[in-house]
Amino acid sequence: MKRVDWRALQGELDADGVARVPALLDAASCETLRRLYADTGRFRSRVIMQRHHYGRGEYRYFDDPLPDVVQALREAAYPPLAVVANAWAEALGESHRYPPTHADYLERCRAVGQTRPTPLLLRYGAGDYNCLHQDLYGEQVFPLQIVILLSEPGRDFEGGEFVLVEQRPRMQSRVRVVRLQQGDAAVFAVNRWPVAGARGAYRVAMRHGVSRIESGERFALGVIFHDAA
Repeated sequence: MKRVDWRALQGELDADGVARVPALLDAASCETLRRLYADTGRFRSRVIMQRHHYGRGEYRYFDDPLPDVVQALREAAYPPLAVVANAWAEALGESHRYPPTHADYLERCRAVGQTRPTPLLLRYGAGDYNCLHQDLYGEQVFPLQIVILLSEPGRDFEGGEFVLVEQRPRMQSRVRVVRLQQGDAAVFAVNRWPVAGARGAYRVAMRHGVSRIESGERFALGVIFHDAA
């Protein structure tokens, strides 16, 4: 996992609710994670998306202990993202603040019964897609998350763009497509972020999804920082 200038990313996150991190993982790490999908003992559950009207495709939630690279991502990315999360909370006039380490934040999750790990691997085949949604699993919601593309566009699959839709008050929705290559990450708002307006900051809602895969197979890693009830 490469070093990231998280401070530089804060400006992008404040402006757009999303920031791209090129080559966060190398090709070997991506391939290792892809191969884990077949190791059912590493996961606590499997979700077939069409059964729940989430789209088409499937994903598996990792069980504890998480793979080393996933655990490292959570621990390394949380502290700088907590700085952003606290700035957002302050801008929105919210009283809560996020603790400085991920271990401390997980204790807060456990206190409200959110004990199941949420990092997941997603697998899509031809014709699959992910409907617009927000990853909310209980009372505790950390406002930022990460997705990393594990497959190579044009080689492993066609289509399947990562899509964000933002809804600003009294405005029509705006769509953003974040084009990722293998190993690239998108850091983005889970459900809302503050945008400066004439009368102070206002909330902008965010949902995310994946467009239709035209051919091949697409894998991605989702790193969510709050656990599930």
